[in-house]
Order: sequence, then C-alpha cells, then structure tokens
Amino acid sequence: MSVLRSRPVLRWLVPATAAVAVIGGGAAIGTFAAEAEPSLPPRTAAQLLVDLQTSRLEGLSGTVVQRADLGLPPLVGLLPGNELTTMLTGTHTLRVWYSGPDQQRVALLDTLGEQDLIRNGRDVWTWQSRGNTATHRTLGDDTGASKSAPEPAASLPATPQQAADLALGAIDPSTEVSVGRSATVAGRDSYELVLQPRDRDSLVHQLRIAIDATQHVPLRFEVLAKGSDQPAFEVAFTQVDYRRPDADQFTFNPPPGVTVTEEKAERPTGKPGRPEHAAPAADPQVRAVGDGWTTVLVARLDGAVGGKPGTPKPAAPPAGAAAGMDLSKLLGGLPTVSGDWGSGRLFSAKLFNVLLTDDGRVLAGAVTPERLYQVARG
Repeated sequence: MSVLRSRPVLRWLVPATAAVAVIGGGAAIGTFAAEAEPSLPPRTAAQLLVDLQTSRLEGLSGTVVQRADLGLPPLVGLLPGNELTTMLTGTHTLRVWYSGPDQQRVALLDTLGEQDLIRNGRDVWTWQSRGNTATHRTLGDDTGASKSAPEPAASLPATPQQAADLALGAIDPSTEVSVGRSATVAGRDSYELVLQPRDRDSLVHQLRIAIDATQHVPLRFEVLAKGSDQPAFEVAFTQVDYRRPDADQFTFNPPPGVTVTEEKAERPTGKPGRPEHAAPAADPQVRAVGDGWTTVLVARLDGAVGGKPGTPKPAAPPAGAAAGMDLSKLLGGLPTVSGDWGSGRLFSAKLFNVLLTDDGRVLAGAVTPERLYQVARG
C-alpha cells in the first residue's frame, strides 16, 4: 500500500501545531546546520530497509523540530491569525518521550500555550493550557488496543519515526530506492535512505530518511519538491537520548483549577490487532483515483464554487477560521483555470495542488495541475 493511499500527503506534510520554544528549556531554535559527512562502512538500500524494520527501541527522549516551506500563495494572508495558516508555514518544536509501546508523551508549546498528549498504559491524557482543560480516555484491554499508541487529532507525524513509517509504505514499483550521503544529525552518525517517485506527474522529487548508524532509528525526514534542492518539509531530532525516560514523565498531574472530561472506556472490538480508536471508515463522498504517488482525492461540495449552474449554499468557514471570514474573497483570490473538463480555480503549492471546479468538485493531490485536469475530465 502506498503512502498516498494509506494517508493522503495533504494530511501529513504539515506540522501538527505551532510551537516556538522547547518545553522546559530556553534554547533558541536553530537551523539544521550542515556538518561534515561522517565516514561510515558502506550499506545498501536493502540493508538500510532491514535496519529500519528490525530496530528495537527500548527508550528515547529528545527535541524534534518541524519545518514547512510549502510555497503557499499570498492569498493565505487573507486569514490573519488562522491556526491552519500557522501550521502550513514556519518552524515548530516539540519534546518527545518514549518508553515502550505503552508509554509515550508529546509536549508542545505554541504562542498561546502548552499542549500535552500522554499515554501511560491504558490511560490517555490530553491537556491544553489555554482554558486549562484536560481529557482522560481509557483504552480497551484487548491485545490490539493495549499496544497501539494514541495519535494526535491531526494524525500528523510528530517524529521522524512516524514519518518514516508512512514513507516506507510508498515503496512499490513506482518508487526508486537508493542510498544518499552520510550525515550527522543530532550529533549522531547517520546513513541516508532516498525514495524517489518514478512518475513524472508527482510533485515530490525525493523523500530522504536519515537513519542512526548504530541504533537504526530515523533521526531526520525530508520531503523535497521537484525543482528545489531545499526541503519543502522536514522533521528532525536536534537532540536525542536513547536512555529510557523516568516513569514520572508519563504521569499526568492535573494543574490547579483544571476542568477534566472523562470519556467512556473503550470496549474490545473482538478483532485482534485492530485498535478501538482506529479511524472511522472513509467518507463515501470522497474517493481516490489512481494509486501510488499520483493518487488524486475527489470530493463534492454542497454548492458550486463559482455560482454555476445555481446559487450555492453558504459555505461554512474552515475549522479555526476567524468568525465572519469572507470565503468568497478567499476563493476569488485563486487563479481561474479551464479546459475540456470544465472550469474552476486552482490552489497551488510546492508539494500539492487543489482544483475547485465550478460544478462543485474538489480534486487534490501531490501532483501536477495536468494530472488533476485529467482526473476532472474523467
């Protein structure tokens, strides 16, 4: 299964939240500085794949930095202060702790406060300092659920490991796999595994995964768009420690005045290996056309984008948008396109394109506009 089928690129090429400082530290966020290439024994791409799939990690803690430079059009400025636009640009930092499949923690700090996600056995806590609210959820006690890690609501990779797991799903005949240059990441000597789409309609040039030479853990994940030698998206450790974190890192201590919401305990599904909190079935109004790197997602809107052939229903503003936002003004800032498939507007970035047709369709993918027009024509 390709990474585009299992989880659309549009959902995981952006950071999960806006974070501007390291939890518990005062260090400024630096750049991913280039260092001299370490001298490492040669390894083939096949050997690196085996390293990734057979590595056994007992514990880890560290600082992870995410960067996004997707080349979004200026019209995004029509949404000042919008959380979505904050996620699509800039640099974001978080702290992570891992102590086996039943103990994980991710701590984030944005300009408006702190957010924590903690898994400790069957207990899952989320906390937001903005509003001082917390949610407690109890996982089911069957084997599949007890070993599954909680995911943030956005379902985006918080670490290079999560991103690499998704990328490995893209290895099929449409992908060229090779070994890149060695590197030093977070002070660790690393090999580099390179995945490159063979299909010319893909906007992705390469995925690069830096793998710790001794621990075989992904330390950096980069996505390069065609025509650019700088990552459009990257997530990397800037500091990593492979010692098992102290148990108290996974204990949630509610701050004074917190409002706690208890969610119902999840019941076993009776299906081994399937977590209770698995994503719901795909929306029947959204379909995938094609496979591999050039998959296109197609959906329908309630009303036509351009007001043809009738008057559309008032569109609800996107999640996180400012109240009273003029969506028609936003759409009006997009360039008009047309062809034998019809007409509409095109939203373009370095790694994806979105076509909104006047007959009420939305087509999106990490593909060229021509690929979207081809699907729209069909």
